[in-house]
Amino acid sequence: MPISRRRLLGAAAALAAVPALAACGGGSGGGGERLRVAFPGGGTRESLDPHVVPQFVDQARAKACFDTLTGWSQQMTAQPRLAESIEPDATGTRWRIRLRDTTWHDGRPLTGDDVLFTLRRIADDATSATAASLFATVDHTASTARGRDAEIVLSAPNFLFPLSLGAPGTEIVPAGTTSFANPVGTGPFRFVSFEPGGPAVYARNDAYWDGAPPAPELEFTPIDDEQARLGALLSGQVAYAHDLRPAAARRLEQQGGRAVLLSAPQSTTQFLNLRVDRPPFADPRVREAVRLGIDREALVRIVLLGTGRPGNDLFGGPDLQYFPSGVPQLTRDVERARSLVREAGAQGAAFALQSSGSDPNFGPAATLVAEQLNEIGLRATPRTLDPQTYFVTVRTEGVSSFTRTGTLPIPDYIGRRRLTGSNENQYTGYRDPEIDRLYAAAVATPDDAERAAHLERIQTTLRAGSGALVWGTSNWNVGVADGVTGIAEARPNSLLWARFDKAAAG
Repeated sequence: MPISRRRLLGAAAALAAVPALAACGGGSGGGGERLRVAFPGGGTRESLDPHVVPQFVDQARAKACFDTLTGWSQQMTAQPRLAESIEPDATGTRWRIRLRDTTWHDGRPLTGDDVLFTLRRIADDATSATAASLFATVDHTASTARGRDAEIVLSAPNFLFPLSLGAPGTEIVPAGTTSFANPVGTGPFRFVSFEPGGPAVYARNDAYWDGAPPAPELEFTPIDDEQARLGALLSGQVAYAHDLRPAAARRLEQQGGRAVLLSAPQSTTQFLNLRVDRPPFADPRVREAVRLGIDREALVRIVLLGTGRPGNDLFGGPDLQYFPSGVPQLTRDVERARSLVREAGAQGAAFALQSSGSDPNFGPAATLVAEQLNEIGLRATPRTLDPQTYFVTVRTEGVSSFTRTGTLPIPDYIGRRRLTGSNENQYTGYRDPEIDRLYAAAVATPDDAERAAHLERIQTTLRAGSGALVWGTSNWNVGVADGVTGIAEARPNSLLWARFDKAAAG
């Protein structure tokens, strides 16, 4: 999928057209004042390393200071950023990248050597990079650089390689970087200071290639509690509150005045994960009984307060590239579910529905799902785990868990989360060599129609038996102070998500 200069100019125009929002930011807006943005903090887990970004705030800080070669559009396609053009050879194993003419914050020019160094660093096990698996096929010895050009050589064809270059945690860093105590990037803001567990401050980069930000300074303020973030927004202490769940979003909609709600529909996928390698869900009849036994409409109405849509056991939404069309909506069938439980001899099978306070929706969802599954003859009991260790624990313990995933390109979702050996598959224990084969065929073909057919087959196969049940797709919500412009209603992980280089007070 070559990316031309014409497409680059189109992407730049789209970014410049970020919708304006209106109302009063007080002392926390943009223009001539410091822009303060509130995120859940990560405490000692927070990192200024742009390749180690497990927390939302880590990803947002990386976007402020650095740039990626591409970025993901709202439809999860690749758009050029630092890359002026990206072109494959006929085999899909050599990708020629031409960089835009720009400089680092210290005045040095951006070069192809910086790109090669970055990809080596991400792939290095010692880095523990978030996106390491995306670059496992890069041949770092054969790849070359000259001036603003880089040629990346892959050990296997991958005509979707530009998607990897826009993933969170793929920001380009200067060649030879050994420390991020005082990070130097090409991004819209220059690093000023960081207090672990406290605020991080950045100053405007007047030489930014996409135009100097309106705000002279940007401050990331850690506020873990969601209600406290909302309170800080409504009181004028911050101009932006990240990740508001349905109840807070409803409150902001109803209260109005000092702030507005920005909501990106169908931007997070809510999962109920079943371990297909352990009883009772090793029996496909019991898995199917759960699929038919949960009431997705009730879950959306009660847990999400109606701010989402019932799931269909498919990741993402219909406007994402490669999303399969024409798949009928799955509806509840209590009688069929009860029959399947009886056929499997699983009446009264007891198990825990594991959840945690790491997401306010998990607990209510577990309570409601337990009631629904008890109706079909299973004995499901909610169990709340420690949020600090939840996602590690449910990879190895129990037979069910709740997770959510922000928007991703469908090939990225499959490649990193549903193939044999992927971390996400540890929630379900699912393995299917045919899925691995189809995915390899999809990325190896230059024919987009053929690729789409492979990816659609993968998704319908996963839908039927992977144990990753999608009970709903929820909106992504943030709050913005009235009077602040230039912050978009953007899906998680997209180019425009958690970006502040266009933000200004009205």
